[in-house]
Amino acid sequence: MSTAAATRRKAAHLRLVEPGERSPATRAESNDRVVTLLVGSTAALTLLGLIMVLSASSVEAYARFGSSFLFFNRQVVYAVVGSLAMAVAMRMHHRAWQRLCVPMLLVSVALLALVLLPGFGTVAGGSARWIELGPVTIQPSEFAKLAVIAFGAALLSRRWERIHDLRQLTLPLLPVVGVVCGLILLQPDLGTAIIVMASVFVLLLAAGARMRHLLVGAAATSALGLGLIYVEGYRWSRFVSFLNPWADPQGNGYQVIQSLIALTSGGVFGVGLGASRQKWQYVPNAHTDFIYSIIGEELGLLGMLLVLVLFGILVYAGIRVALAAPDAFSRLLSAGIIGWIGAQALINLGAVTGLLPITGVPLPFVSFGGSSLVVSLMAVGILASIARRGRATGG
Repeated sequence: MSTAAATRRKAAHLRLVEPGERSPATRAESNDRVVTLLVGSTAALTLLGLIMVLSASSVEAYARFGSSFLFFNRQVVYAVVGSLAMAVAMRMHHRAWQRLCVPMLLVSVALLALVLLPGFGTVAGGSARWIELGPVTIQPSEFAKLAVIAFGAALLSRRWERIHDLRQLTLPLLPVVGVVCGLILLQPDLGTAIIVMASVFVLLLAAGARMRHLLVGAAATSALGLGLIYVEGYRWSRFVSFLNPWADPQGNGYQVIQSLIALTSGGVFGVGLGASRQKWQYVPNAHTDFIYSIIGEELGLLGMLLVLVLFGILVYAGIRVALAAPDAFSRLLSAGIIGWIGAQALINLGAVTGLLPITGVPLPFVSFGGSSLVVSLMAVGILASIARRGRATGG
């Protein structure tokens, strides 16, 4: 073989890198770092959650059940199951969720309807959100979040070129979201319905929908939300107390005030792990919706900042995954998942700090709750799978 022919053959097997373009090896290394950020921040939040669930729930668990470790032991089991679900999701091809989205959605809707039937749904705190299956309790609305996001991503990815057509944008997505949110509102659970709608909004934004359509939709949804708050007396009372909790310190403002006392009592370094005073049945739902209050009291400002930094890393990594995703479906799925986790964390932290009305949603990965933890960990596994696929395809 001549020298010229050998040179041409060698060049044919080489990928020339343009100036400013990263090589495949560099892209692979970058995506490995993104997966590390995803899994690392999630693991840190979950581990911190286990520690704080033990601390925040110990008093209530002992008072109600005679064992300070009851909620902690359950959360450990949920964390193990969720970690297995995350590992499986990381190994699955992301397009499997495109095929599974409709069955997932149908099962979620059926469970959301079933939870409303007397004898099937478990009522706690005035809401019917759970189904008991022997020793296991599931919350269908948590699975509905992922189902709606996967369905929306699959639908919009097929209509990528027609996304500016309002009919293509809203049908059948709007009726499906309406049915799911309607069933969730009947529980009643306004907070989860808001998270579902916020996730869909992020999906539409990532899909390139016209800003005019998005603004009109956001305004209409906000008006509907305010209407739902106004017609329900307890919701309106919560909303008014959010504006001035000290106007009703022993009633609707009590939880926010006790939360703020916990947050400010910790100072910079906290009173010490396990030494919270507010968890002695002063802060309601200390190990679930208001666990961040106990973090602030026991671990101080540094602990609170740690949680914010970990969520910031997770959201940053999720955005990186969406930007480098190999196709339209995975891009939208990534955007929807990170929009859901980010919105839920923001709503929870806003309620705990008195910046937003109380909506009763848990802090992802940290609060006690089996369905929330398992589904959230599985969602992170999906993000990691997409990141790896983006690396493999050079995306």
